[in-house]
Amino acid sequence: MEPSGPTIKTEEEVMFFDTDLGGVVHNIAYLRFIETARTRLAGLLGMALKEMAATQLFPVVTRTEIDYRKPATLGDHLVVRGGLEYFNRTRFWCAFEIHLRDTPENLLITCRQCLALVQMPEGKPARLPTEWRRDFPNLYRPKG
Repeated sequence: MEPSGPTIKTEEEVMFFDTDLGGVVHNIAYLRFIETARTRLAGLLGMALKEMAATQLFPVVTRTEIDYRKPATLGDHLVVRGGLEYFNRTRFWCAFEIHLRDTPENLLITCRQCLALVQMPEGKPARLPTEWRRDFPNLYRPKG
């Protein structure tokens, strides 16, 4: 993963509720870790939680692609890295990786997500902020 736009790094510790009886992380727990990183990335992109609550304009996941390469286990310390990959007028793509903290070369998960802005309560799609094209011109792709 080499996003050239805004990036985020978060850390997680694998808790008991993240695992099965064998101490292996459930596949859905990785998506929770990614959700935390993506929410913080949204803040960097001008979509802070309080602002979203006030405007009712939310980034909504429309697609998730995830590859589970190696399992994390109970008590592992993980690093989640994510970033804005590219965008067009109405959608944007983020990429994420999860590694073991003490061995960053040990890649556990790769994930890509496509998101759209949705105005609630109408559920109406909205265009992405125009300043993104100014701030991240290298990430704009008119189609795709």
